[in-house]
Amino acid sequence: MLSFMLSGLAIVFAFIGSFFYTPLMDTTLSAHTTPAAPRFVIYSDQWVSGETGPPAVSKIKGYNVFALAFWLVSGPADQAEEWASLDNATRASIKKSYHAANISLIVSAFGSTDAPTSSGYDPTTVANDLAAFVLKYNLDGVDVDYEDFNAMNAQNGSAEKWLTTFTKALRAKLPKGQYILSHAPVAPWFSSTYSSGAYLKVNKNVGSLIDWYNVQASIPRYMFYNQGKTEYTTCTGLLTKSSSTWSNTSVFQIAAAGVSLDKLVIGKPATKSDASNGYMNTTLLAQCVEKAYKKGWDAGVMVWEFPDAAAAWIKAVRSLAFPE
Repeated sequence: MLSFMLSGLAIVFAFIGSFFYTPLMDTTLSAHTTPAAPRFVIYSDQWVSGETGPPAVSKIKGYNVFALAFWLVSGPADQAEEWASLDNATRASIKKSYHAANISLIVSAFGSTDAPTSSGYDPTTVANDLAAFVLKYNLDGVDVDYEDFNAMNAQNGSAEKWLTTFTKALRAKLPKGQYILSHAPVAPWFSSTYSSGAYLKVNKNVGSLIDWYNVQASIPRYMFYNQGKTEYTTCTGLLTKSSSTWSNTSVFQIAAAGVSLDKLVIGKPATKSDASNGYMNTTLLAQCVEKAYKKGWDAGVMVWEFPDAAAAWIKAVRSLAFPE
């Protein structure tokens, strides 16, 4: 999801291949649970001056899921790497404060750098390595930000097959109800124009294993925001009738195609500079969220990224439908 800054020697070859981790057992923390809808998700990929690890819970009040970006096939980078670099006591203290505030801490995998299908990586091996990272570093789950556009656009079934096998293998290690497993597909991948099925096929195959979708809608920096200059920038285009460019990919149209409405979390960039397009200010987005809520939707909202979005951003977006 969006390009990110790889810090120093963030990716080291020592992480390549399978991990042989012993899960970190920390009985001082509450059990892993999956938050019910609505989910308010914020990603973090940037290094913030003066911070070591995730932000204090006061800075992200109003969210209930914080995603550390990114875990790569070659190992953790950026915020995921920073989390791994902390000592056990510090991680345990942070997790305790997050759980006390009802915020789940997860890792987001892949982003725009990794193309695991096109690169020929085995999905089961990658899933096992990712699950091992979650277990070792006591995280609450995984967000799958798969952006292998070459594989998906080939429409030969390779992307769908890879994601299906990968998701099944992840769930075998991270049981449903105990660990979060979300996916972050771009909205057009729910379009029926993909002859191979794209995410409609993935949902049919393994949707029961996926807790929710952080739906991205916009163009190479991709959320309910990166798919065209004016795509998903009005309440109508976002919720009920997308343009002919990507037909039937608004929230309620995706639901009509067979994806559970309560799994369709609306993704948006925090600022205009956080995506190529698709930006909505918080006033308009709050109005759209309220309209969706009145039509029976309550899945939640996702944003890219902290610190451009923080407590004030989500308070404004929630204000009409989900006031704190």
